[in-house]
Amino acid sequence: MILFLKKTLRYILYTAAGIITFVGIYLLLSQILPYFKVNADVPPPENGITIYIESNGVHTDFVMPVKMPQMDWNTLFPYSDFEKVDFTYRYVAAGWGDKGFFIGTPTWADLKFSTAFKAAFGLSSTAMHVTYKHYEPHVSESCKKLVISQEQYNTLIAYIKESFQYSNGKTIRVNHAGYSYNDCFYEANGTYSLFKTCNVWTGRGLKKIGLRIGIWTPFQGGIMEHLPQ
Repeated sequence: MILFLKKTLRYILYTAAGIITFVGIYLLLSQILPYFKVNADVPPPENGITIYIESNGVHTDFVMPVKMPQMDWNTLFPYSDFEKVDFTYRYVAAGWGDKGFFIGTPTWADLKFSTAFKAAFGLSSTAMHVTYKHYEPHVSESCKKLVISQEQYNTLIAYIKESFQYSNGKTIRVNHAGYSYNDCFYEANGTYSLFKTCNVWTGRGLKKIGLRIGIWTPFQGGIMEHLPQ
């Protein structure tokens, strides 16, 4: 019996040590790798398109004009999908993430271990969160302004569109009320995990359009703290 208890205790200690080591390495890399950049610094175009990267402290979104010659986002997420949105809304935010986390955790007080566990290890599906905004975002530490070329914007449009699932050519709205009258969720492609977070999705989008950003950006700080002021 004593031998069994010793083996059990040793197993528990080894497991705990392994978990602590994994978490430590993960957190260390999440802080270091954003400093290792891909793409070179490129000055913004004189006559470019203004977009924004917005953070709520945890999650990041792309924020774009609703209507431009390259894209009318109302065709992808129609106003009718939302409780109270119309043509007077000038900007739209889009971000990718774990569907269970999006829907089941409107506030941190609602976070459950099962939701976090499934999200961390890729055990649930994903969604796109779309929010219409009346006004141009205010630049701050939590909202960075970027001016990109028309070609870069076309690449960003393609990247965002590829993140959605479609049925008969239309995005698939998730049957959930959203957080407010101006947002809702859509079915998305891909699997969320510790290694492919919502912020990694944003970082990949920035890489796609040729902006200088960290190799790996699992947390919002790896994006917001490394974008131009």
